[in-house]
Amino acid sequence: MRRFDMRLPATVRIDAQNEFETETQNVSARGVFFYLRSPLLTGTRCEVTLTFPPHITLTEAVRVRFTARVIRVEPPSPSARIGTAAMIEDYEFLRSTGSSDFLTALNRGMTN
Repeated sequence: MRRFDMRLPATVRIDAQNEFETETQNVSARGVFFYLRSPLLTGTRCEVTLTFPPHITLTEAVRVRFTARVIRVEPPSPSARIGTAAMIEDYEFLRSTGSSDFLTALNRGMTN
């Protein structure tokens, strides 16, 4: 599975009281890697919301919400950020325009 290095602003939501602003390091069709200041337990379910900009979608900006499960937590980096890998279990486009073209392009890129 091909990963795309994409440093994009993201929001990670664990529950109604725990929502964090962060950035991704990479995204694939099946997972996302992002940074947090506090560790999550492996198996934790979360929502990750981010916007793919037009230069990536080749159409317009596409906002996506992933439902994911944490599968790996890395030790803190020198900047105290904790790398978190999450497997995407479901997703929804928060804007319908251009979404199917973007998903097709992303999946095509994953199989090349």
